[in-house]
Amino acid sequence: MQILHVSAECYPMAKAGGLADVVGALPKYQNKIGHHAQVVMPMYKTNFLQKNLWDVVHKGAISFGGSNLEFTIIKERSNGLGFNLYCVDIYGLLDREKIYGYDDDNQRFLAFQLAVVEWISNWQQKPEVVHVHDYHAGLIPFFMRHCYDYRNLSNIRTVLTIHNAQYQGWMDWAFTKFFPAWDNWKAGLIEWNSQINPLAAAIKCADKVNTVSPTYMKELMYNANGLETLFEYEKGKCSGIINGIDYEVWNPETDPFISDNFNSDNIQQKENNKIKLCKDFGFDVEMPLIIFIGRLVGEKAADLLAEAISRAFEQTNKKFNVLILGSGEFHIEQQLKNMHERWLGYYHSRFEYNEQLSHQMYAGSDFLLMPSRVEPCGLNQLYALRYGTIPIVRRTGGLNDTVVDVGDNGYGICFNNATIDDIVYSVHRAIHLYQNKPLIEIVRKKMMTINNSWEKSAQDYIDLYHSIYR
Repeated sequence: MQILHVSAECYPMAKAGGLADVVGALPKYQNKIGHHAQVVMPMYKTNFLQKNLWDVVHKGAISFGGSNLEFTIIKERSNGLGFNLYCVDIYGLLDREKIYGYDDDNQRFLAFQLAVVEWISNWQQKPEVVHVHDYHAGLIPFFMRHCYDYRNLSNIRTVLTIHNAQYQGWMDWAFTKFFPAWDNWKAGLIEWNSQINPLAAAIKCADKVNTVSPTYMKELMYNANGLETLFEYEKGKCSGIINGIDYEVWNPETDPFISDNFNSDNIQQKENNKIKLCKDFGFDVEMPLIIFIGRLVGEKAADLLAEAISRAFEQTNKKFNVLILGSGEFHIEQQLKNMHERWLGYYHSRFEYNEQLSHQMYAGSDFLLMPSRVEPCGLNQLYALRYGTIPIVRRTGGLNDTVVDVGDNGYGICFNNATIDDIVYSVHRAIHLYQNKPLIEIVRKKMMTINNSWEKSAQDYIDLYHSIYR
């Protein structure tokens, strides 16, 4: 099949979260099983852009709010990613250092989507499936079906993958001035709660909709930031496909980012990674090391970390260490920063994005804490399992689908509520488990043999595409 993925992020070109990891791996594995998958995304000024060679493959223009907006499509020359990567360059709109966070983000992603649709309309051999990811590409199925200039795209099948339904891209009706001529009778397809809602539009217009875990799809029926009734209405075309991880990137046996490589047969080498990590941050290597990696936001329950960790330190007489890596809301960062002096020698945090350090943390820690309020799939727990680091997770979304509690003959520590009490109790369980060395080695070996690669998930997506044609 000819597949085009459209996304705001793709690793290693630009990454803000798990969306980039998925879009950077899924097409590669789809190509490995015999299909032709490609990715198109905005051109940001990133290190990857500067360090690689690019070819101009298309130049075009779109009408945008009464102006003629020129765009260029460039292609990464080496094809070293395992798929063709295209970027849309629109001077002054997309060529910025950050992915998100600008006042004109709505205009930026509208222009990106229209440029993509205009580009596809000029293809001689058009894709069989246009696979859009999250709201940043959510209006593309509507544009392809209901804009007069793009009637030649109306028969192409479209799939929407929702990585996080909390973000929907709401915009005022005034933004229709940027749309190409469209069938005004179809206004209901882009409207939700009296606004233009790109995510809702994609749910209504795409041929198939999936989320990144079965449990998350069920949760959206009652917790979807206002779209609950829409998911209920459209449930016949909705499903959940659990994410995989790229076993070429996340492989403790070959990972260039970690100090000592290891596998399930010589898992004792994992201890050397812990020694390195503890030396770097001044921790006692004999104590269990718990890490948190991710965005410091309410969705991840990061606002509970400072109080929960402090309470657990007090109750256990500081019998464990904690290392946090991430960035996010200012007040959460300040809470976590203020803990440094109080828990010196037991706690440390870094407020940054650091790919190399994150790999070393997965390789060198004993436990990964994920108390998320919302976790559509979660990739961090899958990375942890791959590196023999036991996940401590709340039973929600993909965490519920991928982690089984040690009490049920599994390989993780699970709890039900995103509360301080549940987190503290789970830390107590982790410390108790750590003291049982024979059991913890069995658990580590078990988790490292689980296959969470993209191979199965890539085929599940191909099956989803084929189901549209039945």
